[in-house]
Amino acid sequence: MDEHRVILIIAIIILLYGYISKWLARFNVSGPMVFTGLGLLLSPLGVGFTQAHIDTEFVTVLVEVALVLVLFSDAALLDLKQLKQAWQLPARLLFIGLPITIAAGAFTAKLFFPELPALYLLMLALLLTPTDAALGKAVVSDPKVPTKIRSTINVESGLNDGIVFPILITVVAMILSEQGDAQESHWLTYVIKQILFGALIGGLVGYLGTRLQSLCAKRDFLVETYLNLIPIALAILAFYLAEAFSGNGFIAAFFAGLYAGNTSEVARGHIEDFAESEGELLVLISFFIFGLAFVPITLPFVTTEVVLYSLLSLTLLRMLPVILSLLGSRLDLATSVFIAWFGPRGVASILYVLIVAHEMGSIHGFETLYAVVTVTVLMSILAHGLSAQPLANWYAGRHQ
Repeated sequence: MDEHRVILIIAIIILLYGYISKWLARFNVSGPMVFTGLGLLLSPLGVGFTQAHIDTEFVTVLVEVALVLVLFSDAALLDLKQLKQAWQLPARLLFIGLPITIAAGAFTAKLFFPELPALYLLMLALLLTPTDAALGKAVVSDPKVPTKIRSTINVESGLNDGIVFPILITVVAMILSEQGDAQESHWLTYVIKQILFGALIGGLVGYLGTRLQSLCAKRDFLVETYLNLIPIALAILAFYLAEAFSGNGFIAAFFAGLYAGNTSEVARGHIEDFAESEGELLVLISFFIFGLAFVPITLPFVTTEVVLYSLLSLTLLRMLPVILSLLGSRLDLATSVFIAWFGPRGVASILYVLIVAHEMGSIHGFETLYAVVTVTVLMSILAHGLSAQPLANWYAGRHQ
């Protein structure tokens, strides 16, 4: 890949999109749609302006940092006081809906891809389970949508990444070691360490980092222009410290943001500024590289079965488990369907594919999994980007 040419292209796209972004929003055209679309246009599938080849290490680091910063900022902008009063809905989605989604995804995948081993099918279901609130930004940021509903979607998106990731890595380890019958306690211990250490280290980094920021601000040690850079450092520090101590870095980033955003109003304000600028930029660049480099190499492996399963993954395999998990919650059917629909697949799924590819290398059958994730993310970028604002307006009008 000609890195300098790609960097120049990204800079030009950012400028052009920045100039007309508000105008495009009137037509429900989102940032991820624009950046992915232009990536596809400039890829070998389009005009072939640059012959892009994936540098797995570089791309993995880039998307990893983007996901870490998204998790950190999403968590920081959650209002814990409100969440304490309305924790039931996120809990239903994460502890009832999510397991049903994984099981349904793996079972249905067996019908479409019977030649793949059971662990591969489970891995596919895990790759497609995490949701990305950034693709439905109009919903989670629109004040007309009730805070309880926006918070539920946001919390689910922030936490399901961290819950799925340890399980995904466990499945990868089982495949690599050919220990499908390994003792359950071994894997259970691994998952507990990932979650517990990630949460503890992340919370500690967020708490101490914010306290130190407040102390330095009181003593006039801080230059104002650097305050938006502190969230980046805290998120990355939490991630790598947790990974160094056998914790899950993504969970750590989430809990670091949760503590930082809920222990200091000043820090929360600067994190919000950061999320709307630097964090947004990294996410959009990730989608551009997705369109430029990921999609072209998976096209030969896209089949009718791949397209149909991807469509089911975004609809029935996501929506039915969510609706089932919300039964008895006193929500009307329209609200349950609204929440169920906004389970977009984006940066997390892309990153998880890269991590799996890095760990497992080229293996028979992985090409199909890669193609399914790519097609699902493409469909999600378009479907959720176009529907977010219209459905947010419809729902808000219905529940005024």
